[in-house]
Amino acid sequence: MPVTVKHRVNFYDTDAMAVVHHANYIRWFEIGRVEYLRSIGITLDQMMEDGYVFPITDVSAKYVSPGHFDEELLIEVTPTALTKAKMAFDYRVLDAETGRVLVLGHTQNVYTSKATGHIERLSDKYWIPLKAAMAKEKAWKAAKKEAAEQDK
Repeated sequence: MPVTVKHRVNFYDTDAMAVVHHANYIRWFEIGRVEYLRSIGITLDQMMEDGYVFPITDVSAKYVSPGHFDEELLIEVTPTALTKAKMAFDYRVLDAETGRVLVLGHTQNVYTSKATGHIERLSDKYWIPLKAAMAKEKAWKAAKKEAAEQDK
């Protein structure tokens, strides 16, 4: 089930054309990703204290419509892969008032040992809640699909 975070566009988020600068969406993806993890009981501080870091290995953004100063946005985060070695998320950034899609995005991180820099599999401390979250996500998607089919 997606996690949604509200964010208001600050003046400094805009460029000389008075629209949201494209790089800010990548920062907002991170805000959503951190909130998603927090929603399942994991904080980045905990993971780093336990020796994990999680560099981005892939990021993409499709810019659909411009955002502007003072708009309230919704950053919608949906996990697409949560394994012992990586996490991947899809994002939708929407205008909170109209529902207009501004950006569609995707990121992938790999879990890496802070000490060695090598990819490292997660311990059960993190794997168990991630696995449970992904199971809930799959069940939610299946129920949503079934409801859509029944509405036909």
